[in-house]
This record gives sequence, structure tokens and C-alpha cells, in this order.
Amino acid sequence: MRVSREKFAENREKILSVAGVLFRENGFDGVGVADIMKAAGLTHGGFYGHFSSKDELALEVSRKLIDRVEERWKEHIASSPDRPLETLLDHYIHWRTVDDPGGSCVFATLIQEVSRSRGAVRAVFSDGLSVLVDTLADIVPGESEEERRANAATTLSSMMGAVILARAVEDRGLAEQFLVTMRRQLDPANRT
Repeated sequence: MRVSREKFAENREKILSVAGVLFRENGFDGVGVADIMKAAGLTHGGFYGHFSSKDELALEVSRKLIDRVEERWKEHIASSPDRPLETLLDHYIHWRTVDDPGGSCVFATLIQEVSRSRGAVRAVFSDGLSVLVDTLADIVPGESEEERRANAATTLSSMMGAVILARAVEDRGLAEQFLVTMRRQLDPANRT
């Protein structure tokens, strides 16, 4: 039975969405095509009508999730033109980012796995991180473009590092220390 173009497109989006959650929760290697299709409510065989391989799916999901991170960051920054960095820090260095890997930042959830890979997915992540550095360079303090880019790279590393470390420990107090300390350190009001 053939499905309409609309239904085909809807199924493809469902696969991308479900895979995005499952990849962030379990890693690219921690979930199979059958698991993704089952979670999407579709048959395993239908996968290959949409994607040639799991690698192609991982690439498309990565692009989509990275685009979403970039959009969200820009929305947060635009929502608070008087304190864009503080607003972004409040959004990112937060328990919801730590506690919901399947619904949070693709970088903080998959960066370790991507660091051990090669090819298109790694290139997409590299490009996405570069865009985030550029975005931060527009809002972090600094006297020159070079200083702002350096501060942006430090800020990005620190934000993601705090979330990754908070996720890695069982001790909720230690996890909170990572979040609170880094949030305080990155706040422009604390810089002299």
C-alpha cells in the first residue's frame, strides 16, 4: 500500500524527531533502526524508504538538532536585548538541561561520541559549534574582536562542560556545584 506524499513526509519527520530523542538519550550506537521505528510507530522495513542507512539518519538528525539549538539561542538572545548573555546562561546552565538529555542540547549529549567519529556528522558538529562561538562573540564582553572570540570559546566550553559534568555525577550536590559555580563565573556582572 502506497502512502500519500503528505503521509510520507509526516512519517519522515516522526522518524527524525524520535531518532533525535533516542540518539540524545542513548548515543548513536546505543539505539538501532528497529528501536527507532518501533518508537515512531512504524515498521522496520519502512525505514529504508526514507533513509539509505542509519548513518544518513544520524547526519540528518544532527543537522536538524543543531539548527534548533542555534534558533533557540538566537530567540533567547533576542528576547532580552539588555542582558542577552545572562538570559542565555540562565536557559542553558539549568537542571532541565541536565535532567532531560533527550530534549536538550545535542552538543552536551552527543559531543563525546562525535569526538570519536569521522566524516559528515563530525563536520556538521564542527560547523554548529563554530556558529555558536560566533553567536556568543556578539554578546560576550571584550575590547576587541579577538578578545570577544576568545571569551566566546571559553564561555561555550564552560557552559557545555558544566552540563556534561553535572550529568556525569551521581551526587546532586556536586552536580549543582558545577552548575552554580560556572553560572556565577560566566556572569558578566562578576567580571572586572
